[in-house]
Amino acid sequence: MAMFVRVLKRASIGIFAIGIAGYFGLLGILYFGQRDMLYHPTQIVPDPAAFGVPEMTALRVESEGGARPLIWWRPPVNPSYPVIVYFHGNAGHLGNRANWARTYMNAGYGVLLAGYQYNAGAGGQASEAGLLTDGRAAIEFARAKGYEPGRMVFYGESLGTGVATAMATEYKAAALVLKMAYSSVADVAQGHYWYLPVHWLVKDSFDSAARMPSVHSPVLFIHGEDDQTIPAWSARKLLEVTAEPKESHFLRGGGHGNLGRLGAENLVLDFLERRVITVQKAAAGG
Repeated sequence: MAMFVRVLKRASIGIFAIGIAGYFGLLGILYFGQRDMLYHPTQIVPDPAAFGVPEMTALRVESEGGARPLIWWRPPVNPSYPVIVYFHGNAGHLGNRANWARTYMNAGYGVLLAGYQYNAGAGGQASEAGLLTDGRAAIEFARAKGYEPGRMVFYGESLGTGVATAMATEYKAAALVLKMAYSSVADVAQGHYWYLPVHWLVKDSFDSAARMPSVHSPVLFIHGEDDQTIPAWSARKLLEVTAEPKESHFLRGGGHGNLGRLGAENLVLDFLERRVITVQKAAAGG
């Protein structure tokens, strides 16, 4: 019996040691590999005509640090309408957002699709700081074209909601639209990896909950109730710290990629008509 106890004790110590080593190994993978998990660069440099929006112009803007992210641009067909500056998610390229752009151009809006410096040809790095400089570069491009922030709508999708929210703290836009938003990347990651001290490890937190109290534009939230990538609780946490005027739609059956089929853009167009177009017409005496 004594020998059995000794063997069991040694085995337990060995298993415990393996478990500890595995746990710290997982921490290392998460810490050193997190940007590879968060950002998904593409080597494609898309052309607007090839994606069905030949009226858009592709060009590069100068971001801080020398990076040159790609943007697609088209001014409003209706001169009284604002420009929608769109910050996309962490994967794909601007061409994947062509159908989205078509919806808003057909409605009379200007569209600026903002690219990121970690994609092909931009010469930058994948980081929160880098994406925020890209956001500023896109907005400053629109300003140089004669559109001040009060004539812009910032529209963020997924990871891009963090960029859009940060920009809304620096520039007072006519409105802020957040589709598949989160309180912070650290919050979402902690929810997925509850057994790891994620908040201590995340380099690029995109802490929208901390920034949102400094946003003073009307805000629209659209989220899927069944989103498994960015759970709805994270968007609701951000909604709670958002000042009025704010609106939200949590769509039944909505996941992380099917909100368009559930009428998300119609909800956005309605919001913009009420919160931006009508207000600006009234201010102009129209």
